[in-house]
Parts: sequence; C-alpha cells; structure tokens
Amino acid sequence: MSAFLDSMIKQAATKPMRIVLPEGNDRRTLEAAEEILRQGFAELTILGEPDRIVGEGFALEGARIINPLEAPEREEMAQKLFELRKAKGVTLEGARLLLENELYFGVMLVKMGMADGMVAGACHATGDVLRPSLQILKTAPGVALVSTFFIMIVPDCPYGEDGVFLFSDCALEVQPSAEKLAHIAVNSAKSFRTIIGAEPRVALLSHSTAGSASNSDQEKVIRATVLAHELDPELLLDGEMQLDAAIIAEVGALKAPDSPVAGKANVLIFPDLDAGNIGYKLVQRLAKAEAYGPVTQGIAAPVNDLSRGCSAEDIVGVVAITCVQAQGN
Repeated sequence: MSAFLDSMIKQAATKPMRIVLPEGNDRRTLEAAEEILRQGFAELTILGEPDRIVGEGFALEGARIINPLEAPEREEMAQKLFELRKAKGVTLEGARLLLENELYFGVMLVKMGMADGMVAGACHATGDVLRPSLQILKTAPGVALVSTFFIMIVPDCPYGEDGVFLFSDCALEVQPSAEKLAHIAVNSAKSFRTIIGAEPRVALLSHSTAGSASNSDQEKVIRATVLAHELDPELLLDGEMQLDAAIIAEVGALKAPDSPVAGKANVLIFPDLDAGNIGYKLVQRLAKAEAYGPVTQGIAAPVNDLSRGCSAEDIVGVVAITCVQAQGN
C-alpha cells in the first residue's frame, strides 16, 4: 500500500466513521471489509443476504450485516424516503420498492444518521451510485454543485505539495460555466485542505496566462477566477494560467510575476472535462503517478464511486478517503 493511502488510513483511524458497503455480494468488497475491520479504521455496515456473506469465509466480526429486504428499520426508511421524494411523484409504495435497491437503502442509512458515508461501484455504474445520493442527500449547505477530483501523487516531483496535487473536475462536469468552475475551485481547495492537511494554492488552468490570448474559453476562466475570489476572498487562487506557469517557479515568475499562486500551485482546476480527464491520465501514465479518484465533493455526506475493475486494496483506500472526508463534515 502506498505512503499516501497509509496516511489516509492513519488519519481515518483517529476517529473511525461509519461507512456503508452496499455491494455485499462482491468478494472484493468482503475482502476489503475484512482488511478494514482488521485495521480498525472504520465501522462497517455491509448490505446483502447475511448467510451468504458469512458463508464466503471472511473475518467480518464487528461489521453490521443487513439484508435490505428484511431490515427492521425498512418501513421507517420508506416513510422518510416518501416524504423526501413525494414532490417528485414518488408514492409510499414506490419508496418501498426503491429501498429494495441496495444503493438507495445505503444512502438512506446515511440520510437518517445511521452511517456517515457510503462506498460503492464495484458492481454498479457511476450514474447508479450517484443518482440516489443526489436525489436523497443532495448538495451540502452553501454548495452549488457536485463535482469530482483526483489526488495525484507524482514520484520524484518537486512541484505542487512535494509531488502531491489535486486535479478537478476530471469525471463529472463536462462543460462547466464560469459560475460552476468557481464553485469547483473553492470546493477543491476545501477538499485538499481536508485530505492532504496542507494549505491549498489554486490555479484555474487555461491555454492562456494573464491575457496572453483572448477568446471565449479564456474569458470563462477569468470570470471564474473573479467569482471564486468572491466566494472565498481569503483563498490563495489565481487564473487564467497555463500549466507551466502554475507549477514551475521560473515560468510563473516570468509569465505572472504578481501572482500569489504562479509557480507553486497544488490544486489544478481544469476548464472542462476533456482537459481534466486527459490531463490526469497523461500524468498517471507518463509520469507513473498514483491517481486516487474520482472522489466526489459537494454531496451533503460523502458517497464515493469505485471502478468496476477495482481491487480489494482500491476499496480499502477509497473507504479510508471517505472516512477522512466524513471527519471533515
């Protein structure tokens, strides 16, 4: 396990949070649960048929195993879900049917204060994981949208926070407006501070630095920078800025000498999903960086998605990150 994930586990262990794993039918999930319980950094609720889960042979002592179809709190949850969604046409019977889905059941555990977060996606598409979260938990107070980020750990790298960066948004917002980009920047700074424990220095990236080009794409980033400063006047943030000016001190001093961020950014905000997704994969593959994510930000409680190709170790890492996010809520 990498030094970064080891640090996340140690941080999670300082205050173990209650995490739902709704995919109890998946052996990788159960293998991960066994390791999480062994290390004791989270309290787990696993959803699925208890006899089948126990029969897989993993050491799951200490976990709460719930069959959503037989849970004693099921009717109370259905009533609550009905109240939350009746304006959208959901009936009480419809709420009961939704709770047969383990993802909706898991999110309702979080909504009702029975858990602090959820990790899923080993067996479900991203949309299936995030849909109940957005419908039931919604965005956190004061947050305008949900977005995603990657934590990038670049080996032997003097830039960023000793090679550590946060990239956003790389997985969700396709063409964010200036307003959305501003919120992504501010939320990403908060995520960096919570997870990395260091002061964020945020660069809104562009193909232009300080007016070296003039077009609508560049103007969007300039507008986003202004709005982000209004949202958080104390935040170390600047844009529009080319990547080299953002992270390399000599280039930053040349291209943006008056910037408080140029040459030392550790949070990189991409202007659209194309740039963000291509950017993180380039760094991951060519620089052999560790890439952790996509991690969601902006939901009222942390719900994180897994790749369907994930390993048990990946699940352990995402649960640890989710715990650290929940500690910061």
